[in-house]
Amino acid sequence: MTSPDHPTVSALVVEDDEHIAQLLKFILERERFVVHLARDGREAKAFIEQNPPPAIVLLDVMLPFFDGFALVTILRAQPAWKIVPVIMLTAKTQEKDIVRALDAGASDYIVKPFQPAELLARIKRFSSRRA
Repeated sequence: MTSPDHPTVSALVVEDDEHIAQLLKFILERERFVVHLARDGREAKAFIEQNPPPAIVLLDVMLPFFDGFALVTILRAQPAWKIVPVIMLTAKTQEKDIVRALDAGASDYIVKPFQPAELLARIKRFSSRRA
C-alpha cells in the first residue's frame, strides 16, 4: 500500500537458504518494503546490473557463483548503487572476514544466527537515511 506518508521502498535480499530468505522477506514486508529475492550470486549480479538501486541490500556471504564479497565490489562499481546500504549476513565469524566485508564496501555485518529485532533495528537505521 503506497501513500504520501508511506512511500514504497524496495530491498534486495540475496540469500541461498530458502528458510532465511523467507524470514528476511517477511521481516521486510512487515515494514512495507517491496522485496526482490536473488537466490545466488548470478541472480544478484544480474539484478544489480539491470535495475535501479533499492533502499537497502541484505547480502549473504557464502553464495553460489559469486560470493558476497565479490557482489559488494560489483555493486559499489555501479554509480547509482554507491550509497546503497548493504548489510551482510553470514555465519563467518572471524575478524578477517568482517574486515574484508567492510573494506569491500559493506555498511554493516551481522553474524548468523541473527536476532530479528536487532536486524530490524539496523535496517531501520540505514533505510531512514535514504527516506
